[in-house]
Amino acid sequence: MTSLLTTLFENQQSAYRHQPYASLEERKQRLSRLEAMLNKYADSFAEAIAEDFGCRSINETRLLELFPSLSGIRHAKKHLKKWMKPEKRSVALAFQPAKARVIYQPLGVVGVIVPWNYPLFLAIGPMTSALAAGNHVMVKMSESTPIFGDKFAQAVKEFFPGELITIVNGQVEVAEQFTRLAFDHLLFTGSTGVGKKVMAAAAENLTPITLELGGKSPTILDRNIDLEKAVQRIIIAKLFNAGQTCVAPDYVLVPDDLLEPFIKEAKKAALSYYPDWQNKDYSSIIDGRQYQRQKDLVEELAQKQVRLEPMLSGEDDDTGRKILPRMAINPPVDLHAMEQEIFGPLLPVIPYSHLQDAINWVNNRERPLALYFFSKNKKHINNMLQQTHAGGVSINECVLHVVQENLPFGGIGPSGMGHYHGRDGFVNFSKGKGVFYQSKINGAFLLTPPFKGFTKKLLKWLLKFA
Repeated sequence: MTSLLTTLFENQQSAYRHQPYASLEERKQRLSRLEAMLNKYADSFAEAIAEDFGCRSINETRLLELFPSLSGIRHAKKHLKKWMKPEKRSVALAFQPAKARVIYQPLGVVGVIVPWNYPLFLAIGPMTSALAAGNHVMVKMSESTPIFGDKFAQAVKEFFPGELITIVNGQVEVAEQFTRLAFDHLLFTGSTGVGKKVMAAAAENLTPITLELGGKSPTILDRNIDLEKAVQRIIIAKLFNAGQTCVAPDYVLVPDDLLEPFIKEAKKAALSYYPDWQNKDYSSIIDGRQYQRQKDLVEELAQKQVRLEPMLSGEDDDTGRKILPRMAINPPVDLHAMEQEIFGPLLPVIPYSHLQDAINWVNNRERPLALYFFSKNKKHINNMLQQTHAGGVSINECVLHVVQENLPFGGIGPSGMGHYHGRDGFVNFSKGKGVFYQSKINGAFLLTPPFKGFTKKLLKWLLKFA
């Protein structure tokens, strides 16, 4: 496989060198083909993803994967002309009337490593940004979604030549070989642990990387909120895809006097969304290993006699790999559910006395990919935004900052590095090349050796205005 990957990569390199700067029309045509592919195979892709999961609602895939994918493509097509236009930059007085510009140049061949939880959106999003920037793209699909991976590869092959977009499927060893290719940029979406390995492999070639990782994204409730509405938004964001979402609320910090009302409202909200949670609307856990991990988290909590509040009635479904959504009330901080990203329907709920206590709780832990704050108090909102770090934030909402194409998406520290989506994605996959245009009339010749007389006086004058 190594030689095949190398050949595919070299073919893309050669094609890029043959045409290193795709025109606006060529880029828009590529994005239009990507859009056409999604429109043609939308249902087929959703069915394949459902088959890989065992159970995932086709409508959920339409909402959470197809809609943001198509929205991102259309946004890029609409704004691409403006993005590609060279940016004017000012020139210092001493160098005028020269001019300065920043030209955004394609990087070359971009590698994308796709996770299993949203395999369509997290392939199309980076591809959209990379194609808008004029690059060629190689995409490694997740080994945990092989049915979708095969279908996606066939569809891409139908719409694009391999030297422009290549889809790679295969097991973990293929992914390891993929990361060792000398890409001009590599984007990885996945766990923090694997992200460290990807970063180390990329360092061998000094490959620039974007890491979209995860972490424990907190949700914080203020006392002045409409509790029912806030809980509705938190619970659906948690239970979409059975919690297998990198920006899902990982735990909730609740004012101590709202703890019991929160639990009551959470159960009511969950029941309204999933009156029959074992049906096709509620997702399965992707595979047996991940399912067992979720059960182990719950079992450890039970052994430590942590209060567990099921959001719905019933038991875990081993056959269908469906985990009953539960709340863990004020669990000890040294348990796995409080140390690891949960990535499932378990929701720790921690009471606090003062809002500053909640802020301190967040700041004493690794910086998360997302943070959610529900409040009607502008001062509290500003304090939260200024005093905490997170890759992105939604106020009085969960998750929706991710699908705003004019906002950058990306983590910070253990939750990732780099941004994409919209113009930020275009910039991320481009080289912003600074260009200085010298004027016919200029004084550069006045600042050359020998440094004496007028030249020396001029230099002293320049230092005053540097």
